[in-house]
Amino acid sequence: MPHVLAGKPAPRDLLINIAQLEKDYYTKTPDTRKPSQRVSFGTSGHRGKPADGSFNESHVLAIVQAICDYRAERGYTGTLFLGKDTHAASNPAQRTALEVLAANKVSVCYQEEDGYTPTPVISHAILTHNHNRKHSYADGIVITPSHNPPSDGGIKYNPPNGGPADTDVTTWIQDRANKILGDGNKSVAKLDYEAAIKTDYIIPTDFVTQYVADLHNIVDMKIISISKIRIGVDPLGGAGTAYWKPIAKAYDLDITLVNDRIDPTFSFMTVDHDGKIRMDCSSPYAMQGLVAMKDKFDIAFANDPDTDRHGIVTPSVGLLNPNYYLAVAINYLYRHRPGWSESLGIGKTLVSSAIIDRVASDLGRSLVEVPVGFKWFVDGLYEGTIGFGGEESAGASFLRSNGKVWTTDKDGIILNLLAAEILAVTNEDPGKHYQEIESKFGKAYYTRVDQPANAVLKDKLKNLSPVTMKATELAGDKIASKITKASGNNAAIGGLKVTTQNGWFAARPSGTEDICKVYAESFVSETHLNQIIKEAGEIIENG
Repeated sequence: MPHVLAGKPAPRDLLINIAQLEKDYYTKTPDTRKPSQRVSFGTSGHRGKPADGSFNESHVLAIVQAICDYRAERGYTGTLFLGKDTHAASNPAQRTALEVLAANKVSVCYQEEDGYTPTPVISHAILTHNHNRKHSYADGIVITPSHNPPSDGGIKYNPPNGGPADTDVTTWIQDRANKILGDGNKSVAKLDYEAAIKTDYIIPTDFVTQYVADLHNIVDMKIISISKIRIGVDPLGGAGTAYWKPIAKAYDLDITLVNDRIDPTFSFMTVDHDGKIRMDCSSPYAMQGLVAMKDKFDIAFANDPDTDRHGIVTPSVGLLNPNYYLAVAINYLYRHRPGWSESLGIGKTLVSSAIIDRVASDLGRSLVEVPVGFKWFVDGLYEGTIGFGGEESAGASFLRSNGKVWTTDKDGIILNLLAAEILAVTNEDPGKHYQEIESKFGKAYYTRVDQPANAVLKDKLKNLSPVTMKATELAGDKIASKITKASGNNAAIGGLKVTTQNGWFAARPSGTEDICKVYAESFVSETHLNQIIKEAGEIIENG
């Protein structure tokens, strides 16, 4: 059941104390004997809270020094592009990062006037810099905990391919950072902030103009302008806030910025499903404000704080389920990009809706199904073997109109603008397009639930074998496949996926909480979906 506050304006007692958070960032020292206070790179870098000793100055010092050491070992001598989002912890963390980078004599470009930079803009800058280079490769750091609550902080590394770092890279950085942290950060090179920003290594940069000027090469901005559609944008107080007015001006678009506030407490948010403030643009609870305005615009959209996720609001259906929009975007792009090769595959995570499988089959395109995490799409986008890569949590990117790489990280801005292009070209909003897909391929009932799981059960799930699994049926249907490795790249999924003709479930243990994440979908009914979830628990328990 949703929390009693879900979908309601955030009350004052939920708002963070920014001064206390910054004090905790600088004064709390992590206890490295506790796993929760060590450096831990998940699918999107290291995240934590200054208040509980899991994201503090000590962590950022160690992580950035480890990144400098990694760059030196790999011979990366080019520019490092540094971005941050609007979380309260991101400002002090960027200061710390600049102090370490300058001391290590790394040339750093960061947004001028101490502004904010979206994750996709950093990926775009890296790839633009590295295009056709044989040496002096650029890479990047983004300081963000994504859509996490205002109390959180985060930092992630993007190597020269522009995308989220792969496991071999993050493991190296994590291990090196923990060694540095365990030694009291004695090996960290650091300048005072005022001295650091006066060095020639720290370069204020206008990222906005560079990125905005290139957008016409990936989205048909001209047709959006000609159509005169009314567009509403809510950046949810994130790093993309400063981008929408320049986009509107550069391409003569009718954009209304419904919220241009930068407030690290995110006091303007409505509360998420669990009673927390969370800037999740795919959540109907967090998106109540923009959904209420759906009839004021022809299309409206939002992003999360680092602008790598998208939330599409249409007059026809309100907030469009992320899975449904992925299907719409794929169906449209592969029919409206004549510059794309006929051999381009479609990338999806294995927990995304199977409606995408049906769309891919109808398009006659190969489906590349990978484990959870956008890093699995990096090579395909970089090398131009997939035209689109998307995940169920409202993150995606796609190729330029000429079939070349745009970003290898999620880009919420282009997915938003694509929704406007779809409307401008077809005269139907993405919600209506999904209704047409549903009428053609069947109604999908999709959900994700978090089930309690102790360490024993989580370990059991990680080590389940399709060969020894006893179950032969799921919710009345014969099991067609049981997999622990993704079909698209043969990588371990860290759990199990079971599929029948009419539905499927996938289960993965959480790396940070005592829960098991169960994703499920039925093409029969809500009742059938609930039965799949019930039997999924039994299969996990019994093996």
